[in-house]
Amino acid sequence: MTEEMKVPTSSIREMRDRCGAGIMDCRKALLEAGGDMEKALQVLRQQSLFQAEKKAKRSVSDGVIEAYIHAGGRIGAMVEVNCETDFVARTDEFKELAHNLAMQVAAMCPEFISSEEISEGADIDPQAACLLLQPYIKDPQKSIQDIITETIAKVGENIKVSRFARFELGTY
Repeated sequence: MTEEMKVPTSSIREMRDRCGAGIMDCRKALLEAGGDMEKALQVLRQQSLFQAEKKAKRSVSDGVIEAYIHAGGRIGAMVEVNCETDFVARTDEFKELAHNLAMQVAAMCPEFISSEEISEGADIDPQAACLLLQPYIKDPQKSIQDIITETIAKVGENIKVSRFARFELGTY
């Protein structure tokens, strides 16, 4: 597809539904990928990684604390997820991310947020012990960091997990 060619509105809509990117970003990615949906998704992923890296140094002073109690009430988790503004903290995308992160903590029992927190020489598997490196419970093909990066691309702000706690009845 060349720049002069039209991208079908239905393709743009489908791309937007699949990844949450802006209309013009979806159109440009489809043009760059010659109309191939999968290639266009790859283009958008690369762009969102670049955008997330640029935003990573920005201060995160707002956000939410989300709690999740697993059915039966025997396991629970709390997670603090920060963003740059209260406007983004109130969006559905951000709230959903915080909820999914709390569920991840309850299900996968991470010990650290990132591998930088692990003591050098410790005999620990970073992918199992670090929240950001763990496979996402709803889509094991993606890591938690991938999910956060996707949300950064959708909301346009830096997002960080500041801390979390997991509770299991009878364990201390």
